Amino acid sequence: MIDDAIVSFYAGSMTLLNAILAVVMFSIAIDLKLQDFKMVAKAPKPLAIGLVSQFLLLPALTFLLVLATQPRASVALGLILVAACPGGNISNFITHRAGGNTALSVSMTALATVGAIFLTPINIAFWGSLYAPSAGILRATAIDPVSVAITVGLMLILPLALGVTLNTRHPGTAKRLRGPLQWVSMVIFVGFVVVALAANWSLFLAFAGGIAGLVIIHNALGFAGGYALATLARLSPFDRRAITIETGIQNSGLGLVLIFGFFGGLGGMAIVAAFWGIWHAISGLALASIMSRKVAVQ
Repeated sequence: MIDDAIVSFYAGSMTLLNAILAVVMFSIAIDLKLQDFKMVAKAPKPLAIGLVSQFLLLPALTFLLVLATQPRASVALGLILVAACPGGNISNFITHRAGGNTALSVSMTALATVGAIFLTPINIAFWGSLYAPSAGILRATAIDPVSVAITVGLMLILPLALGVTLNTRHPGTAKRLRGPLQWVSMVIFVGFVVVALAANWSLFLAFAGGIAGLVIIHNALGFAGGYALATLARLSPFDRRAITIETGIQNSGLGLVLIFGFFGGLGGMAIVAAFWGIWHAISGLALASIMSRKVAVQ
């Protein structure tokens, strides 16, 4: 049964995944300067709507999906955990491809990453405890929100601070590193996920069929929820595209770190996060291709 399955992780793999995630975050951060945050502060409504969509709407929609489909405990908790993570590391690139507000996207990624120190463990504990099967896993693992916050801080906040500092003090160096580092980090991350899947291929084949459908629906709910909330808030199409993509692109890399660090690589959770890591890139690029056909009004 998938709730009892454990995804194999070789010695040193956890350290490697942490390092990859830190490099990915650093590659995003070197696009940022302190002035970017000051500009957003002058027009905070789109950012506020985006963060509400990210940390309130998506977890709530995820819980409704879990109630409607009644998946196994580890699968449900995997969906909840992914929804509790901040925006994904490719959301800025995809927003740019979609013709959306890239500055808003980058600011959302940065502030959501900072907010994740507190909001990710709170969302996991709150929504996970409301579904009885996943609540059992939480009780058994006795997850410590402080430990989760420390992990998020080390993996995301430290690289973010270093990247912003480099771009502020040495913009020329940051400019030379930006493009190559972003592509290399993404290739390495995707490669890591592929290798991890290959090492657990029989387990993936046994359970991925049912999980794939849930992940696809979950991802679609993220995009649709972000779009609907931004529309109800009467944001411009330019901002709406950024919020749509930020809500539908999740940091599944952080999800994997938390799953292997605190849940022992529990099968359903790990497969959910791994499939998310692949699928949201495909769906995000497809959505960006559709959006880019029409110039967004700012």
